[in-house]
Amino acid sequence: MREGLAALCQAQPHLHVVAQCSQGAVALRLIQEQRPDIAVLDLNLPDLYTLEIVRRVRSQGLASKLVVLSTRRDRKTVVEALRSGVSAFLLKSAPSHELLEAFDQILEGGVYVSPELELNKIFCPGERRPGDDPLQSLSSREYQVFSLLCDGVRAKEIAARLSLSPKTVDTYRASLMRKLDIHDVAGLVKFALQRNLTSSR
Repeated sequence: MREGLAALCQAQPHLHVVAQCSQGAVALRLIQEQRPDIAVLDLNLPDLYTLEIVRRVRSQGLASKLVVLSTRRDRKTVVEALRSGVSAFLLKSAPSHELLEAFDQILEGGVYVSPELELNKIFCPGERRPGDDPLQSLSSREYQVFSLLCDGVRAKEIAARLSLSPKTVDTYRASLMRKLDIHDVAGLVKFALQRNLTSSR
């Protein structure tokens, strides 16, 4: 998929691909070194969680616009990505012209979300009260740990991907399980599957 996206971009007269990679830590280093106008990131990069990359890029004041590609379409994931500083959130199933539209929009200072995700449902979820959905009670860090646990990532690796200590990950895991009223990882995975929150690689 990465090669296809690169070919699509290279075919545009106003775009030039400066680098490609498959690892989160390498992606962060390339953004820091190359300072691209746009960086396109898979939500499920190995070794460093994608939204942790976004957080670091933003905290360092780098101007690169960050685009996240994902199979996830739930409200919490989209909101957390945008809150972390992502300029565009696109579904991997989106047609290629959407990526180019997103580039144009974010370079002009806008924010882009795949039309299929229906922004009004993301930001105005109807009559539902915040307490109706336990996921909304999770903090950003708790949701990141939840997402990685549901994708089968072990606690030690979660700590590495989020640049946290294993003890801190354990604290977040205990807290999110309490909030969701779920008492083991198998229960978390079942909950995620029921709500289509797991990622297909």
